[in-house]
Amino acid sequence: MSTLAEPVEVASGYRAGRTLPLRVELVRQLKRRRTLVMGGILAALPFVLVAAFAIGGTPGGRNTQVTLMDTATSSGANFAAVNLFVSAGFLLVVPVALFCGDTVASEASWSSLRYLLAAPVPRARLLWSKLVVGLGLSLGAMVLLPLVALAVGTAAYGWGPLELPTGGTIGAGTAAQRLLVVVAYIFVSQLVTAGLAFWLSTKTDAPLGAVGGAVGLTIVGNVLDAVTALGHWRDFLPAHWQFAWADAVQPHPEWSGMIQGTAVSVTYAIVLFALAFRGFARKDIVS
Repeated sequence: MSTLAEPVEVASGYRAGRTLPLRVELVRQLKRRRTLVMGGILAALPFVLVAAFAIGGTPGGRNTQVTLMDTATSSGANFAAVNLFVSAGFLLVVPVALFCGDTVASEASWSSLRYLLAAPVPRARLLWSKLVVGLGLSLGAMVLLPLVALAVGTAAYGWGPLELPTGGTIGAGTAAQRLLVVVAYIFVSQLVTAGLAFWLSTKTDAPLGAVGGAVGLTIVGNVLDAVTALGHWRDFLPAHWQFAWADAVQPHPEWSGMIQGTAVSVTYAIVLFALAFRGFARKDIVS
């Protein structure tokens, strides 16, 4: 008897790398109602804040300490920075958890996952396509908010330099570049949430469980970071560095905090993504 493995026959023209193209998966996800709803919520936030400032009056003057919120109506750049500040801690966590946590679990809940794999789409290819699209939509959500905020803020408060709570200003052009750095860092800092959501999405058939689990664990991380008794152990928590981007909106930006935060977030994310691919390769998707 021959000890050589029998060659695997495949259909003529079949290429594993061409299955489930990114553009096909992207179109599928963009058409989903949850994508449209989340985009609408993020686009509406700047208008809600403008209305709140119009009703409640100019922020500031409540105490002697000036914060970023107190400068919200100084210019469009300040207004965009405030929108990022109020949303980075929780609101921007939700689209990341939603786009990365719902992607595989929803296919399993619809019983369409087995048909995708039988197409045949290799498991690694399927995960890769869904992960790239999920991260792309997450980044799109983070870009959408400051873009709309900058446009709305400029229309409401004018185009001008970014006024700093500590005193001084940053030119409008430089401020726009700094805001790009801020968005990029927030995206990197949310890779941990993306990794958690994506890993949970490969472990459950309940999309809400994957999304809620990722959001819940992110909140737990924020709570642990508030426990000062943990001392330097908090340096290993991604939540400890989530607002390190504030160092970028200074006259002389400081990068050390963002570098440490990036290292922590990327390390956790790589481990979680690896666990997702490893576990899904062995998962029974029929039962």
